[in-house]
Amino acid sequence: MKAHLSLSVVIVMTLAALTCFTGCANQTAQRLWPSESKLPPRLKRADSFLGIHYDFHAGPDCNQIGKNTTRSMIENIINQVHPDYIQIDCKGHRGLSSYPTKVGHPAPGFVGDPLRLWRQVTAEHGVALYMHYSGVLDSEAINRHPDWGAINTDGRINDTATSFFSPYADRLLIPQLRELAGDYGVDGAWIDGECWGSVPDYGPAALTAFRQATGITDVPHKRADAHWFEFLQFNREAFRRYLRYYITQVKRTHPDFQLCSNWAYTDHMAEPVNAPVDFLSGDYSADDSVNSARLSARYLARQGKPWDLMAWSFTRRTGRAGTKQKTAVQLQREAAVVLALGGGFQAYFKQKRDGSVYDERVPVMAEVAKFCRARQAICHRAQPVPQVALLLSTAAHYRKINGLFSRDLAQIRGVLQALLESQQCVEVLGEHHLAGRTSQYPLIIVPEWDYLEPVFRDDLIAYVRAGGNLLLIGPGAAAMFQAELDVTFEGQPKSETHYLAHRGSLAATEGPVQLVKLGPKAQAFGLIHTSNNIGSASQPSASVTSLGNGKIAAIYFSVGQGYAATRDQVTRQFLNELAHRLFPDPIVRVEGSSDVDVSLAVNHGKLLVHLVNTAGPHQTEPVVDTIPAVGPLTVTLRQSVRPSKITLEPVGKSLPFEFRNGLVRLTIPRLEIHDIIVLDSPAVASLSTLPVSADISQPSRGPEKNHPATQKLKI
Repeated sequence: MKAHLSLSVVIVMTLAALTCFTGCANQTAQRLWPSESKLPPRLKRADSFLGIHYDFHAGPDCNQIGKNTTRSMIENIINQVHPDYIQIDCKGHRGLSSYPTKVGHPAPGFVGDPLRLWRQVTAEHGVALYMHYSGVLDSEAINRHPDWGAINTDGRINDTATSFFSPYADRLLIPQLRELAGDYGVDGAWIDGECWGSVPDYGPAALTAFRQATGITDVPHKRADAHWFEFLQFNREAFRRYLRYYITQVKRTHPDFQLCSNWAYTDHMAEPVNAPVDFLSGDYSADDSVNSARLSARYLARQGKPWDLMAWSFTRRTGRAGTKQKTAVQLQREAAVVLALGGGFQAYFKQKRDGSVYDERVPVMAEVAKFCRARQAICHRAQPVPQVALLLSTAAHYRKINGLFSRDLAQIRGVLQALLESQQCVEVLGEHHLAGRTSQYPLIIVPEWDYLEPVFRDDLIAYVRAGGNLLLIGPGAAAMFQAELDVTFEGQPKSETHYLAHRGSLAATEGPVQLVKLGPKAQAFGLIHTSNNIGSASQPSASVTSLGNGKIAAIYFSVGQGYAATRDQVTRQFLNELAHRLFPDPIVRVEGSSDVDVSLAVNHGKLLVHLVNTAGPHQTEPVVDTIPAVGPLTVTLRQSVRPSKITLEPVGKSLPFEFRNGLVRLTIPRLEIHDIIVLDSPAVASLSTLPVSADISQPSRGPEKNHPATQKLKI
């Protein structure tokens, strides 16, 4: 008995010693951890330019997270890429946390605490650390708390999307973000699975709030039902309140914790910023990435917040060489599309199931980082110079889509693509960007929207009468301005294939076509035929009408969806020549290739002309090994005085040029991926540039127990 007792005492003492050793080691590590004042400074996201993103959406199979996460692995990323920030996984859509959380739902197993190592190493190197955290989408939370899930129209619990009317934000989201900010000291979080993962909620609390907010008793279940739009608007407002609420609550205790809701206030959620997010961001499409980034970057540029876009470093489809990994040049071009609009850039690389990274893929990002850094001083935070405004209407978009914040932008994307491939300098703007500022834009284009708020429609008419130029594309857009166009619609739009005639060639149209009768003030522009025969019956394909001091024009067939699919030269030339008829004297004209995106910006008192090479099959090929160079390019710039110097960046080469009669002419012999023409000229100060859109966010000040989604919502 005594022997057994002695053995027990020894075992207890040994365990106690081991516990003390472990605890003392942790305490020693805490003591050795330098204070924040002794660490290198880290950039705020507002000042950051370049990052790298990792995630892996931990699941039940992840039982050794941290096993291969080492200091050398993290330092290898930092030393090769030199990022301003790194984003790593901490909770994916599955809802299992990839760090040993005390307040959330951890994955099955860990080896140590990898998040603490990530934080320690990044802090020692002055690199900010952000979390990839899935917000609205959380399957584990719903599995454990079924009452936290949104209810589908069939009465079943949605197994991925949480309800804005549940305790999810108060009991998991907010406490876990506070844990990350306080216990781990990370710099912020990139909240994924948010607006785009939200769904209409048919739960009892949601329906009660809907009836109280709107007075509508019969709840709609599909688009054809009465009040469907009102029901979607109610749920959109519920998301906004949820977003404002959790950000405000986290910042109440951790004011320096920087938060972004993925795709909020972008072309996914095209509206003014009305929540206290610190920055805007989104991961554009893994496939057809150039066209995806073209649209998103042009909308974000005027939203009034620091912003970046994230490339996927891989595709969903396998390339010809049997790989899904994108090449460095492919990612460099995608970055160029973003940098040319003044944004920051990051790229998404996968983590392994144990949370470690693929070391062999880091050199790809290192090459992309060098490309970006060479352009940072010139590009970052540059402001566009107003030329052509392409309307992404909040009012029309929310009436058109059948989800809360889904995308249905094929028409506007196709029109944008046709304009860019005609070397037009285009911004994508909403009503809130243009309100009170329409006069800054020589040409405004309404691309195939069939609804505008009456006040905004009146603003556009006033803009034309004051000397502006308005182009309406598609039957729906033209129908709202029949009187001003001086045309009469004959019958309803027909979805039969017609054939656009231009420069002696015919091109098939896709989508509705409207037959019209022109009045005496309207001038026909082009013809559209009923068959693929130049001698077949025809009618005007477009018209131009003088109105006050300006012009209003309309195209009576759909352009965008067909062009996005075919990149038809006839359609592109037709649209460009009509735009030129309305806006004949842009600041810059580039000739020599249709495969060049041109954007105009001002930064540091200098005029920037961005040239991005979009040649090659980027729309169809998932992996691009090479990008064919284009050139020579002839560039003509309108300037009131002779520039003192013109350089080509980032190489810093002085460009010879000719200046005569207010026009600068120069030649770019060859464009590889992205070059910037930089003009030093006193005329730059007179260029009409706009302030970015104001942030209208109004954080909630109510007590934490009063979850705003439960309050009465105004539609």
